[in-house]
Amino acid sequence: MTAATPTRIAYVTRIEHFSAAHRLNSVHLSVEENIALYGKCNHDSGHGHNYKVEVTIKGEVNPVTGMVINITDLKKTLQTAVMDPCDHRNLDKDVPYFKATPSTTENLAVFLWENITKHLPLSEHYHLYEIKLHETDKNIVVYRGE
Repeated sequence: MTAATPTRIAYVTRIEHFSAAHRLNSVHLSVEENIALYGKCNHDSGHGHNYKVEVTIKGEVNPVTGMVINITDLKKTLQTAVMDPCDHRNLDKDVPYFKATPSTTENLAVFLWENITKHLPLSEHYHLYEIKLHETDKNIVVYRGE
C-alpha cells in the first residue's frame, strides 16, 4: 500500500443451512435437574432444527484482487468445518465435542467458531469476525470468539 491508497476494510458473509438433531442434556446435572432446566428439549428422543449459519470474515480489501477472501476458499472451509460434521447428524452422538458439552445453540456456535478457525486458510489480512447461528427464526446466537 502506498500513502495514496488507503486500506479498506470489508466484512464478507457467507450463509449456509444445515439440519441436525440434538437433545439438551448436561452430564453435570441429575435427571431431575435436566428435565427442570431443559423441559421438552430434554426428551430422550431429542428433536431437530434447520439451522442457518452466517459466517463473517473481516479483512483488508486486496487492491489487486478486490477481495478480502476468495469465496471459493471460504465455501470449502464451511463445507469441511460446518456441513460435513453437522449436516444431517445427531450432534450429541456424531460430534465428539458434544459428548460432555450440552448441545445448546451457544455451544454449537462456539464449536463452529473453533472448527472454522482450524480450517480457514491462514492470512494476516483477514480473520474470522463473527458467527450468527439461527436455531429458529426467533432464536439466534451471535459469537465473536470472546
